[in-house]
Amino acid sequence: MNDQYTVDLAFMQIALEQARQAALMGEVPVGAVLVHGATLLAAAANRPIGTNDPTAHAEILVIREAAGKTENYRLVETTLYVTLEPCIMCMGAILHARIQRLVFGALDPKTGAAQSRYTIGVDGLLNHRLEIAGGILGAECSMMLKDFFKERREGREEGNER
Repeated sequence: MNDQYTVDLAFMQIALEQARQAALMGEVPVGAVLVHGATLLAAAANRPIGTNDPTAHAEILVIREAAGKTENYRLVETTLYVTLEPCIMCMGAILHARIQRLVFGALDPKTGAAQSRYTIGVDGLLNHRLEIAGGILGAECSMMLKDFFKERREGREEGNER
C-alpha cells in the first residue's frame, strides 16, 4: 500500500463519519472533508433538508468553511474527500475554488459529474484541471446510501412518513 492511499483511507473515514451524522439528522448520508497536506481544513455533512437550502451539500459546506478559515476563495493545493461522486453544482464549486484533487467513494450513476454522467474537470473543456480518484471505500459509502434509502422506503410502506 502506498502512502497516498493510506492518507486517502484515513480522510475518507472522517468523511464517512460525517455521512453517518447526516443520516442521523435525516439527511442523505453524504460527508466531505477538505485538507491541505495533512491539515484538516473543514469537515461537513449534507444539510439541505435541515437548512432548507438546496446548495447545502457537504462539498459546498466544506468549501465555504475552508475559504472562511483561510480567508481566500481559492483553495489551491487542497484535496476534497467526499463519500459520493459530486453533482454538477458541486463540481462547479470545486473548480472555481481551484481544488487540486478530488477523492470520492461511491459512484452516482444518476447525477455524478466527475465520472459517471459527466467528466467535468478532466474533459479538457475548462481552464482548471482536477485530479480525480474514485472508489476509495466505495463499497462502504455505497452501502450507507443504499441502507438509508431502503430504511426510508420501508418507513413509508409502514405509514411512518418522515
